[in-house]
This record gives sequence, C-alpha cells and structure tokens, in this order.
Amino acid sequence: MNVEEVIIIGGGPCGLAAAIALKEVGIQSLIIEKGNVVDSIYRYPTHQTFFSSSEKLEIGDVAFIIENRKPVRNQALAYYREVVRRKELRVNTFEKVEKVEKREDGQFLVKTSKGDYTALHVIISTGYYDHPNYMCIPGEQLPKVFHYFKEGHPYYNCDVTVIGGKNSSVDAALELVKSGARVSVLYRGSDYSQSIKPWILPEFESLVRNGTIKMEFNANVDRITEDSVIYHVGDEEKVIKNDFVFAMTGYHPDHSFLAAMGITIDKETGRPAYNEETMETNVKGLYIAGVLAAGNNANEIFIENGRFHGGLIAYHLAVKEK
Repeated sequence: MNVEEVIIIGGGPCGLAAAIALKEVGIQSLIIEKGNVVDSIYRYPTHQTFFSSSEKLEIGDVAFIIENRKPVRNQALAYYREVVRRKELRVNTFEKVEKVEKREDGQFLVKTSKGDYTALHVIISTGYYDHPNYMCIPGEQLPKVFHYFKEGHPYYNCDVTVIGGKNSSVDAALELVKSGARVSVLYRGSDYSQSIKPWILPEFESLVRNGTIKMEFNANVDRITEDSVIYHVGDEEKVIKNDFVFAMTGYHPDHSFLAAMGITIDKETGRPAYNEETMETNVKGLYIAGVLAAGNNANEIFIENGRFHGGLIAYHLAVKEK
C-alpha cells in the first residue's frame, strides 16, 4: 500500500486551498470527497448569491473575475472546477471516508467506501452542511418537511411554512413568494436577525409589512402534522395550515466522526481541540481546516477566512520536515 504524504478529507474550498498550499511547499496530497468538487456549494439553492465578494472566495492566487461584485452559485462552481484543473489537484470524488485510525507507527489508516489508504498526515475539512440542526419535535420526519432548500418552483400555489429567521430562511421565503407560494415564517427570535444580508432585508420587511409573507416572531414550534404546524407564542398555542415545511434551523459538524479519531470536542461549543497557529488537533498529525474549527458557531468561519487554514498547516508541516 502506497503511503500518501497528506490525505485531505473534504473537497470544499477550504480543502482545495489546503491542497494548493501544501503543493506550494513541495508536499503532495490526495483529496477524498464523498460527492463531487465543492459538493456543498453544488447543494446550495439554485439561485444562491454569495454574501462574500468574489475576491474573498479566491484560492491559490487564481483570480475569480465576474461582472457583478458577488458571485452566484453556478459561477462559484465553475471557478472551483477551474482551480482544480489549473492547479492539477488530485481529487478522488464520490468516495466516502468511513474511518480514520492512527496506527502504532504514527501513520494513519484511512478507510473509505472504495478501499484503504495510508497517510503520514490527515486534514479534516468536511464542513457542516451534511448535518442539520434537528428540532427533535413530533412530525419533523414527515415527507413534507425539508432541511434544505433548492428552488421555489415546485411549491407554486402551495401553502409553505419556513421555520427560522436568518439568511437561509429569508432567502427561501423570498424565492417561494416569487414562485407563487403562500408563505408563512416562524421565528423564535423577537426581531429580525442582525445576520440577515443587508441587501435582502428591505425587500423581506416590505413583503411582511404588506402581508404577502406572514411573519410570526417569538414562535416556538411544538409539532408538525400532515396539514399544519402547531406552535406557541408565549402561553398561546397557534396552528397554521401548510402543505410543506422548510425547517431552516442551521447545520453542525459531525462531532462523532471527529471524536472517533480521538479528537477532543468541547461539549458546549462543539469546538474540536486544536492549535490555532498550526491547525493541528490534540491528535498529532491530524489537522482541521475550514468551518469545523468554529464548532457549532456557523457565523464565525467562512470560505473567506477558512481558506487560509491550509497555509498554516503547510507551513507547520514544511518546518517539521526540515
């Protein structure tokens, strides 16, 4: 079995950036990705516009040039495909990493859906988009309930309830309205979230004011049935009829996957134990890159700052190998 210098688990922007940074210091890596390149971006809503401007999404000194300041989903997909091609990165797609074990000799055994690998070092850059924050309420597993939003067209002339009040919820509600759905939004906060993108909040507020979107603050959802959502505001129980529900309640890293490798996870924050200067975890030779470092806080690390983690790792490994 050949020994890889570094295996990177996850082919998102931060994983790709890590591979490029390693290559620049003469360290070869293999990226193993369960989907295709930047799979999480592929799964974004079809018409998603990024919060960040294009230059803040750039990796590997490859310019991301577009007409508008902020790219949309398809532009980002094309850009990262071009980066992989231009930088000649080794990426195994549609291959799921199932287990990582550190052997007695200090090397890592990486077991995947297609075979086994051995690596001197491993970087985990799996993001959090695969693991929704479930509400754990009755009816959440009904077929009409979704935790991901793709596009509004299928819900034309339907009653749709969106649960949540941050960017993903607002984006979904706006597109649903434009597609002819009758939309209600339930949010447990007392006012509009400060994290909502400033260029979409005015439009959303206007639709709420004129009654096009029915918005309920301080709403705590209790259960979901075949034709309604039951929730309460204060001591008052309320019922809203709907055909479909989008529970846009956020996502979190796969804590069990990290813990199984021996990485210590803070129970309250979900943060893995790691050195901020090197990105190395408490398991020697095992690193993290990207949003994983923020634990359960999805508003701390994004592509625009997580893309630099690979440089820290590359520098640390280059110094170690001297």
